[in-house]
Formats: sequence, C-alpha cells, structure tokens
Amino acid sequence: MKKILLLSDTHSYIDTKILEYAAQADEVWHAGDIGDLSVTDALKNLKPLRAVYGNIDHAQARTEFPLDNRFMCEEVAVWITHIGGYPGRYHARIREEIRENPPRLFITGHSHILKVMPDPKLKLLHMNPGAIGKHGFHKVRTMLRFEIDGREIKNLEVIEFKR
Repeated sequence: MKKILLLSDTHSYIDTKILEYAAQADEVWHAGDIGDLSVTDALKNLKPLRAVYGNIDHAQARTEFPLDNRFMCEEVAVWITHIGGYPGRYHARIREEIRENPPRLFITGHSHILKVMPDPKLKLLHMNPGAIGKHGFHKVRTMLRFEIDGREIKNLEVIEFKR
C-alpha cells in the first residue's frame, strides 16, 4: 500500500503545512506549474517525487521533469500530465492516446479547480487536485491525499487551506 499526496499549481509557493502533509505520504505527485524548483527540491528532500512540468515552467523544470509521466503504482496504471482535460473533454493532444491506452488513474492540473470524477467509458478515475499555490483565481488552496492498495484507489481526502 502507498500513501500518495497529490498537488499541482504551486507557482513557486511551498510552506511548512504542505511539507507536513508531504512527510506523512509515501510518495508526492506534482501535476505541473511548479514554478521555482526550490518547491520540488523541498518535496524531494522529504519523499520520492513524481512530477511533470506545466505551461508556466521554464527550461530547467522541463529538463528535470517530463510533459507526461506514465508509471505503475502497485497495480494501478497512472498517467500524470498538466493539461489533459477531463472525462468527456480530453485535450486534443492526448485524446487519441487516452482512448487507445487508458490508464486506471488519470491526473491533471492547470485548471486550479479540484475535480475527482470517473470516466465509465474508459474505466478510469480522473483527479485534478486544484491549486495549492497562491497565484491564480482560486479562493481555496487544495491538495488530495489517497492510498493505492493493489488495484484499489481508496481513502481519498481533500485538503483545503485558506489563501
């Protein structure tokens, strides 16, 4: 079983509260728009990190992290990308690939809107943790915490902070 902390859209912001949650996880996953790499450096100092770069990220982040990160966690196929859309409205860049080779868990960022929704057609679960940084229109900063146990994704929890 793996305990996962999922965050996105830090936009160069990290604080002790985020790091406290990261310390409780087995792995931290970041769905892009990292900003300054001091954010991912702080997370990597605590736990293993899987991340992708986002549209605001510069060359250094794009060198360190991929645009798409596909991997297995336990028995769950995972795909993380920053701009990917959501069930019924997948981004054109990934639409054909997700239909031909869907993961069990599809994770995006970008919108700053927390969403967790199934795609019954592709038999996957979509997660967007919203935005944990302080840059953007969102009024509440959010992250997700959950567990992957074998094939099961369970104990999903929304973590909220005031801006």
